[in-house]
Amino acid sequence: MARYKHIDTSPRFIAVDLERQLLPGTFEHALHHLIDTRLDLTSLDARYRNDLAGAPAYPPGMLLKVVLFAYSQGIVSSRGIERACRDHVTFIALSGDSAPHFTTIAAFVSGLTDDVARLFGQVLYLCDRQGLIGREMFAIDGVKLPSNASKAKSGTRADFERQATKLEAAAQAMLARHRENDALSTEPDIDAKAARRIERLERDAAQMRTWLQAHPADRRGAKGSVRKSNRTDADSAKMATSKGVIQGYTGVAAVDDRHQIIVEAQAHGTGSEQELLLPVVAATASIRTAQTLMTADAGYHSAANLKALAEQQIPALIADNGMRKRDERFKDQGKYKQLPDPLYDKTKPAKKAKHYRPGDFDYDPAAGTCRCPAGKMLYQNGTNCVHNGYVAVKFQGALRDCVPCEQRDRCLRTPEKTKTRQVCFFRGKASATATSYTDRMKQAIDSARGRALYGGRFATVEPVFGNLRHNKRLNRFTLRGQRKVDTQWKLYCLVHNIEKLAHHGYAQ
Repeated sequence: MARYKHIDTSPRFIAVDLERQLLPGTFEHALHHLIDTRLDLTSLDARYRNDLAGAPAYPPGMLLKVVLFAYSQGIVSSRGIERACRDHVTFIALSGDSAPHFTTIAAFVSGLTDDVARLFGQVLYLCDRQGLIGREMFAIDGVKLPSNASKAKSGTRADFERQATKLEAAAQAMLARHRENDALSTEPDIDAKAARRIERLERDAAQMRTWLQAHPADRRGAKGSVRKSNRTDADSAKMATSKGVIQGYTGVAAVDDRHQIIVEAQAHGTGSEQELLLPVVAATASIRTAQTLMTADAGYHSAANLKALAEQQIPALIADNGMRKRDERFKDQGKYKQLPDPLYDKTKPAKKAKHYRPGDFDYDPAAGTCRCPAGKMLYQNGTNCVHNGYVAVKFQGALRDCVPCEQRDRCLRTPEKTKTRQVCFFRGKASATATSYTDRMKQAIDSARGRALYGGRFATVEPVFGNLRHNKRLNRFTLRGQRKVDTQWKLYCLVHNIEKLAHHGYAQ
């Protein structure tokens, strides 16, 4: 029988050269070299005022190394980072065996709001120096992630007013019952559980009233509509995702197509992607050229966005909802779609139409005639009617045919009020000379060159989100407030860019 040496993995004291634990070619080695020798951290040094008095502080460069390396390993909790600095040799090497407390780490990350953009720009400059940015195409996309906020505490001011009134009424009703019991000759003991419940109801109602006083107005959207606020994190928003509605933020990134470098990263508390396109495009003005093509999916498509891009003469390809239907390459896409999961599919089955639709009428455009499902001819009462920018032909039934018809209930929505049925058939755009910005974008993206260029968008930006969400295990934001969440999103994007530098031989 073969004999093997005993492998002992029990704890032991070993003399370790911490500098040699950072192997050249690895992410941690590139991170260590970058922060120590390339980045300007004087803005971080300016936050400390302990030159003559006070305890020595942890170097901000060391804290930045530890946080970024922790994010690269999927560790986002400050307590988890503190534990790794005590137990993991790579964290010990990056921190110099200093083991900062989790409160120090949390305060450092929360305080980076004014400096993270400057750090992001410095790393982006080094990526450009290494030839990793091509400036031929920037692909823009976003991901919706939950935040450190309770979805149950979302609503408008009117919702919170009603909730506070109900809580106060419930507390008063319980107190009234207790007063009635106190008036009895045999006084029962007040249930401690009921007393705690009254206290909790009054506390929750007081918290709502305090929040309402601090926020005298509702949140407003881009078009002035009322948006729900959140009492846990006022900057977050409810967003619809494929797995349901979440309370969170949208992390947006603009990615260069040469080596998938993130050139701009922003986090916003809104689920409307249309509002985020122009701010991201404006933020890339200093790094893009006049020929840089901006691409985005259908979520960013709107007439206002296309008009703004055209007026600024920014080359762009923004898809619309019908792009794939017009592309013959996707004609068989239906057979590859996964069947809906009954646990997550909340869509209701399509209902059969209760009344006759225009498709149920026999319309002959060449002869200009129309016959209803009951076999009666309708007369034409308009040939060039315009509805929502489209030219239509209108037909209307005769009184002698519609009033005695036995199918009035299926043909008319209100047969007791409406005497005859009207139906119209659309023939196309009302004006063929005035081409809208949407039509121009459709023509550009449906061309052979447009399809070839837009085809590179998916392969540019989607792997970036796959790296951040799967490899780095970014599944939620842990901070509160738009500025802090934006800082955390930029830190994760910093990790991605530094990882690209390491993979291309930086600091070897």
